[in-house]
Amino acid sequence: MSYHFNFNRNRNHGMRILVLSLAWLGVSSAQSLNWEGQTGVFVTPLAYTAASPNNNVGKPIVAYHYLDAGDVLGGFHTASVTEGLFGRVEFGYTRTFHQAGDTTGLSPLWDGGFNIVHGKVNVVRENAGKNNWLPAISAGFVARTEDRHVSGVLANRDYNNADFYLVASKTVTQIKPLPLVLNLGYKATNASVFGLAGNAPAYQGRLFGAAAFVVKGPAKSQLIFGSEFAQQPREVENLPGAIVPTTITYAARIVPLPERAKFNIDFGVAQAAGWILPGVNLQALHQFALGISYGI
Repeated sequence: MSYHFNFNRNRNHGMRILVLSLAWLGVSSAQSLNWEGQTGVFVTPLAYTAASPNNNVGKPIVAYHYLDAGDVLGGFHTASVTEGLFGRVEFGYTRTFHQAGDTTGLSPLWDGGFNIVHGKVNVVRENAGKNNWLPAISAGFVARTEDRHVSGVLANRDYNNADFYLVASKTVTQIKPLPLVLNLGYKATNASVFGLAGNAPAYQGRLFGAAAFVVKGPAKSQLIFGSEFAQQPREVENLPGAIVPTTITYAARIVPLPERAKFNIDFGVAQAAGWILPGVNLQALHQFALGISYGI
């Protein structure tokens, strides 16, 4: 499927291909899970939901993600399953697993894994009422339990934390020949770096967003290139003086078979945290990440 169109030669044919390609893009987005199991980019959610019929339950989507967070934080793995409902709703469960780092004095602050439950409902459909400017708008939550990283280790207890968010996503077709996907959201959270750094002292309002574009790949595949950001609460509970930066990722998504859009592979580079305290460098600024999603 090509994204190059000769509109002077065959405008109708080009428009038909564009519509089909964007329809496949929408399906691909709805079959690709992020780090926490939501339909999304790599760490942030989109307003689109897991694929499902308007009057029934969809088939589950399963995913695996890996983040090599460096010698201090170690490696993080997640396994997710997410279900779509009635064309507007998704819910799912993710379990994180931790592979210990080897930096004396710091690595022990990351211990074990934790549970993640998430849900999302699409409040406004994209282009509703034939308004081509209207984005999809959704509301959702993420709840994490038994989180012992950093805050929990320092207090010798498990913590719970959560996000409550509103997000808008829009596929822009006016810029040819590359469709764009734009995403912007706002969340209230008391999690530090999605729970990977434990808890924040209190709920705070934070912005997140993403932008991506789609190109034709080899063997009829699709390649989606993008970047995203997620503001984090600046402080970590039980670790006074620490300053947590905004999380930034650069990602590429490969859709080998767009006409089926069941299988997606994500590669990314994550910028999580460096110097958070004088003399404390977490060495997690250019970290490799991998994700695989499959719609059953």
